[in-house]
Amino acid sequence: MTIRMDRRSLIKGVAGASVLAGAGGIAAPALSQGAAAKTLRFVPQANLANFDPIWGTQYVVRNAAALVWDTLYGVDEKLVPQRQMVESEQVSDDGLTWTFKLRPGLKFHDGTPVLAKDVVASLVRWSARDPMGLMLRGIQKELVAVDDSSWRWVLSRPYPKMLLALAKNNAPCSFIMPERIAQTDPFKQITEYVGSGPMRFVRDEWVPGARAVFAKFADYVPRQEKASWLAGGKQMLLDRIEWIIMPDAATASAALQNGEVDWWETPLPDLVPLLKKNRNINVDIADPLGNIGSFRMNTLFPPFDNVKVRRAVLMAMNQEDYMRALVGDDDALWKPLPGFFTPDTPLYNEEGGEILKMRNIEAAKKMLAEAGYKGEPVTCVVAQDQSITKGMGEVTAELLKKIGFNVDFVATDWGTTGTRRTSKSPPGQGGWNMFHTWHAGADCINPAAYTAIRANGEKAWFGWPDSPAVETEVTAWFDAKTLDEEKAAMKRLNKAALDYVVYAPTGFFLGYQAWRKNVSGVVKGPLPFAWGVSKAA
Repeated sequence: MTIRMDRRSLIKGVAGASVLAGAGGIAAPALSQGAAAKTLRFVPQANLANFDPIWGTQYVVRNAAALVWDTLYGVDEKLVPQRQMVESEQVSDDGLTWTFKLRPGLKFHDGTPVLAKDVVASLVRWSARDPMGLMLRGIQKELVAVDDSSWRWVLSRPYPKMLLALAKNNAPCSFIMPERIAQTDPFKQITEYVGSGPMRFVRDEWVPGARAVFAKFADYVPRQEKASWLAGGKQMLLDRIEWIIMPDAATASAALQNGEVDWWETPLPDLVPLLKKNRNINVDIADPLGNIGSFRMNTLFPPFDNVKVRRAVLMAMNQEDYMRALVGDDDALWKPLPGFFTPDTPLYNEEGGEILKMRNIEAAKKMLAEAGYKGEPVTCVVAQDQSITKGMGEVTAELLKKIGFNVDFVATDWGTTGTRRTSKSPPGQGGWNMFHTWHAGADCINPAAYTAIRANGEKAWFGWPDSPAVETEVTAWFDAKTLDEEKAAMKRLNKAALDYVVYAPTGFFLGYQAWRKNVSGVVKGPLPFAWGVSKAA
């Protein structure tokens, strides 16, 4: 109840004078009417604290990177891979040799041509961090440039989902960088931001915590097909996009209503009724495939290295508490989720999900005692500048205390969370025990692009779960030859992942986006697609 009251209090004082002027002096100089119409001001979900789309998996970084770096393929709104930078591909009859060719005229933002050697170096770096890339590495015999426009990838066994691996929209995407940048250690952040995408990053105007700026790349050559998510022609109708960082929802709401910003990626549900009353604002569901809330535990250190402890958390959880903290009283915006996969999609199932329906605090206390928990602090890293993580974090802190955990609540920002969760140091020495995040439903339809479901130990996502049973069923899905075989593997996978507790799903939820009515071309999807968006004066 406290969470709901705190969030509703944000509505008070929303109207007012110049919001940007009061938000750190980030208002831009006066622009002519024509120039203003070519500049879009966007409030992203979080601060762009770092800008390496391969080093980490934060959605805010992926979203910015999609403007700056292009991909070889891109998934469309039907989740089908389509060519993007690639002109053609050939695969040998035995499925072992793939040969690709770049389409002509591709340039990086520094004016140099995109060459096959850049692609090869980029794929090498990407494949060291991405689950599908790691699978490819495991069967790779050769990845080489043939000439300036072509490269060859030779495998030891067929990989039918090659194009999906190169097209998927979940982080890390296989963004293509110049060779000199792509040769950066994949476990260290890049310091130069040169891509070949439709917009270039204006490095000298980047103020982390306040603003990030993107300018149209005049030499970008879009495909001729109609744009559809990451596929098709990325026609930029804007000259400039300014990301204005506003972690305070009331400030963002006021700025949108006053016309000081044009598009807000993640308005709070509590503020949506107010926004809908404004005749100058559109509000709609951002992505019909929604999101899955995630309570991620570190399996390397006590107490969450013990599966009984992790299962005690599942046993005590009430997903409704988490979802109410995120979406309020609107029942149309959430569903309970006794599993890991996107509801209302072909492979969704609830196998093994009974534990998430128990909501039994006393049973959880008993299991925690049986597991031998000795009261050591549990370091909960909770980003406060993300309404999603903040809401879930407050529910979790209360839940863990009820069960009997000694909670060390670390209130921080999303950028710091993104950095800290990469650490394998002990919790008391800069590491962590748990953090909250969420996964786009588009990423959770099957295991192909679902980073968070993998349990391959040191190669797994943060928390580093290690379960051969989970990995066996992931492989079974990849090897399935029929839909029935896929469904059977997915049921076994859902159960294995819950038995081991790869992570604790907190529920399925939808989110809103809001934009002013003089902005057109905004579409629904797992990220804010800026191509095709225009703004009237």
